[in-house]
Amino acid sequence: MREICIPLANFGEDEIAEVTLTVGHRKINYSFRIESFPWDLEGTQLKEYDDDSCHASIEQIMNLRKALATYEKSWELVQIFTPCKGATHIQVLYRKRN
Repeated sequence: MREICIPLANFGEDEIAEVTLTVGHRKINYSFRIESFPWDLEGTQLKEYDDDSCHASIEQIMNLRKALATYEKSWELVQIFTPCKGATHIQVLYRKRN
């Protein structure tokens, strides 16, 4: 098993979660952070294809790409969460590099 899913209730934006994992007799520390980046760009709308799906505009994708490229290098990207329909921000999960 390479992954463990740990639900964190009330994990706010820009907070850091510290996790200590014991494997055998070794302890490994991890730090995780959720960041929020602007997603609802003025004058940009998601293209809706049906009730359940919508697609980001090129401007939204390029804005997110720029934010990710300039993020602190001591943190590595783990996951980009799918924003809800009408969301003004998109959440991204980072892990502190060891």
